[in-house]
Amino acid sequence: MSIGIVYQDDWLVAVNKAPGLLVHRSWLDRHETRFALQLTRDAVGGHVYAAHRLDRPTSGLLLFAKSPEVARSLAEIFAERRVEKTYLALVRGYLPEQGRLDYPLAHRLDDIADALADPDKPAQEAVTRWHSLARVELPFAVSKQHATSRYSLARLHPETGRKHQLRRHLAHLRHPIVGDTTHGDGRHNRFFRERFGCGRLLLHALGLELRHPVTAAPLRLSAAPDHDFTALCDELGWRDALARALADRVESGFSTDHRAFA
Repeated sequence: MSIGIVYQDDWLVAVNKAPGLLVHRSWLDRHETRFALQLTRDAVGGHVYAAHRLDRPTSGLLLFAKSPEVARSLAEIFAERRVEKTYLALVRGYLPEQGRLDYPLAHRLDDIADALADPDKPAQEAVTRWHSLARVELPFAVSKQHATSRYSLARLHPETGRKHQLRRHLAHLRHPIVGDTTHGDGRHNRFFRERFGCGRLLLHALGLELRHPVTAAPLRLSAAPDHDFTALCDELGWRDALARALADRVESGFSTDHRAFA
């Protein structure tokens, strides 16, 4: 488990987090000794402050501030939704070409991490946009109902930042993300472990777009998928689709009236 620096200036540092790496110390795993925050701090030689979170099994782009002041500015940018977030995911089934899901999510509690949270908190607004990038049909009967199995490579844009939002929204659409052991389909997860040797959650944080919290310049950050993710796309015949997704990420980001560029 590692991080790789993909951007750094006097105020910010962005890294590419490996799947399975916690962002910071957590009671959810008291025995873990390596964290993205610690590894980033060691790499830059100073304190860093996480601007947002990624689930432990999710790989990809993670942004840190180098001071508490910049961290507060970033917290406001994220809270006011002045950030465009882009993810890649491999999902079960043929996902429609594009769409937008507005489906509120109830707050789900972890026994330890959310011990002080209000269990009666009402469902919160949650919105996700998606584009289907590629599809494949494999000649394997993963479920008894079908003689073949279908999968899609998708680009996801969460407009809100709820806990496990992408994983829960794709499950609600009945296109769960492969490798999701909480909200996914165990049969397809097992198939990918046994057929491709891939047991990870196939969700990758590809990009962030925002105005720089200090200079106000447009900032577009990217973190390429790791070898396991890209190798699996190659095996499924999606090499060109993945290359196009990486090449046109900036073009597919902000619209001209997005608040981040207002």
